[in-house]
Amino acid sequence: MRRVLFLLMFGLAGFGVLVALGSWQVQRLAWKEGVLADIDARISGAPAALPDNPDPDVNRYRPVTVTGEMRPDELHVLVSLKRVGPGYRIIAPFLTNGRMILIDRGFIPLEERDTPRALGIMEVTGNLHWPQEIDSFTPEPDTKENIWFARDVPALAEALGTEPILLIARSPTDPNITPLPVDSVGIPNDHLQYAVTWFGLAAVWAGMTGFFLWRTRARPESETA
Repeated sequence: MRRVLFLLMFGLAGFGVLVALGSWQVQRLAWKEGVLADIDARISGAPAALPDNPDPDVNRYRPVTVTGEMRPDELHVLVSLKRVGPGYRIIAPFLTNGRMILIDRGFIPLEERDTPRALGIMEVTGNLHWPQEIDSFTPEPDTKENIWFARDVPALAEALGTEPILLIARSPTDPNITPLPVDSVGIPNDHLQYAVTWFGLAAVWAGMTGFFLWRTRARPESETA
């Protein structure tokens, strides 16, 4: 009897912990969906003027329109697009109201790296962003070949002599450059998968607990027979 009680208590405790973890992930899912909805609302908002001192936390994803001069220097960030293949993001300096900022103009295929691009006076609409793309596996940029492996805003700004402000264009800046606007698709939201995993483990735990209880109760009966 004590063994049955121990198995029952142990099984209920484990089941409760797994269900609690699944429920917590459901709550996190609701929170994350709210965060993503807020990001989408900010991304698609009406464009405003460039802030004097944009803050990476407060002004991330803020829609902005700037008018000024697209300068000729540019940096190439290696990327790959689904169903398209490898290419580069074109990062260029842009002079607006006496300030030099970075513009992420968009994507070009590898073979168009040396193709001349539109420069001069233009209006650009996009979203401010400070991407977090660097980790311990990110290679150092090949500055001689002008190949970068992440949008490290401070490093890009230093290389081009601009403020550490990146505007990712959603309006075209050249007929041969495909804009890659900011969106929330790349922001991970795996909480539903985690919740299903925890609830699945809870179901397996309950099943195994029931099986062991049945075996424990069946053994004395067989011994008695």
